[in-house]
Amino acid sequence: MFNIIVLATGNKNKVREFRELLRDSDIEIKCLDDYGPMPEPVEDGATFDDNAYKKAHHYARVLGLPCLADDSGLVVDALDGRPGVHSARYAGEDASDWDNCEKLLAEMKDKSDRSAHFECVLSLATPGGPALTWEGRCDGEITTERRGESGFGYDPVFLSKDLGRTFAEADMEEKNRVSHRGRALAEFAAEIDKIKIWLRQRMMEQKPPKPDHKEFEHNDWSQEKMV
Repeated sequence: MFNIIVLATGNKNKVREFRELLRDSDIEIKCLDDYGPMPEPVEDGATFDDNAYKKAHHYARVLGLPCLADDSGLVVDALDGRPGVHSARYAGEDASDWDNCEKLLAEMKDKSDRSAHFECVLSLATPGGPALTWEGRCDGEITTERRGESGFGYDPVFLSKDLGRTFAEADMEEKNRVSHRGRALAEFAAEIDKIKIWLRQRMMEQKPPKPDHKEFEHNDWSQEKMV
């Protein structure tokens, strides 16, 4: 129980990144797909911090386990900070990565200032509410066209200042070393021993009751193993 952390995501790309970055830890990393369908939180926060905590605490409460959530996005100076917290759905609720990149490139067509940065906030929440937070940032600029085949999201149009090429032109190890999520998770990994002590204390203090399954009778996730 004290060495399990659930990643509050079903995004396979994010899960792969997190597991790769924490491969030397004895923390058992699970994700939402390990537990089946469950109600989703409303991500209506005004900041990345707000949304990361909303997700982490929601799933921690539902599962009765510590949950680690991230909220991240692309902040473009010439667009007054857009896409920001709306990065994942910038071109619409069901938009693909391709759609989002195309909308961004269209809006940046006549912009001379192409500076931008990725931000990431990690929130580790316990069922009772207490949470820890880490932040990461990487700077760069928006390209005029797609470059590279790797990565996901805005990686093909974000030219990393550190790498001198887009994230989609870099391999995962290179990207993780300088990315916003990689930097936030590196801080998390560096404090893992303290985090495990903190989690043990918080979970033993709270001893949270199991969720009321009546609230989720239409789902089958409650049949999974509960701690």
